[in-house]
Amino acid sequence: MVLGIASGNAVAQMPHNMKEMQPSQRDQTGQFQPIEQPLRNKIIVTVGGLGLIGLELWWFLASKPKSAKAIAQGGIQEITVTVDGGYEPSQIVVQSGQKVRLNFDRQDASSCLEEVRFPDFHIAQTLPLNRVTPIEFTPEKAGKYEFTCGMNMFRGVVEVL
Repeated sequence: MVLGIASGNAVAQMPHNMKEMQPSQRDQTGQFQPIEQPLRNKIIVTVGGLGLIGLELWWFLASKPKSAKAIAQGGIQEITVTVDGGYEPSQIVVQSGQKVRLNFDRQDASSCLEEVRFPDFHIAQTLPLNRVTPIEFTPEKAGKYEFTCGMNMFRGVVEVL
């Protein structure tokens, strides 16, 4: 209100109906004017938007995580997990009662992925960039054990049979 008085235009003195304004006054208000679009453009935008929504739903709800079984050698079940925008494979199958070694190969420089946590095994390990970090544990009971990044945004599962 102070700015309106200082500029010499009081808000109460402006006409409420746009038709009462002179063309030069209408241009100065900065109001948006509707622009009619061709039907073809409307269809393209609508179909493109629906396609992107469908892709997003498939990505988050229907795509299956990549699964791999750990290979047993010398009494240790071992597999390499690539850390690059998430974990791959993000689902690891192992046998119970045998030692497991997960080799985390961190390729992603984001700070979120610089740590991996296995809450059920009380493990929190820093993952240096461009190095392989082994994490060992022995699952005694069958079940699914989740591992996450340090910020709990990226997840994976160790399925023990």
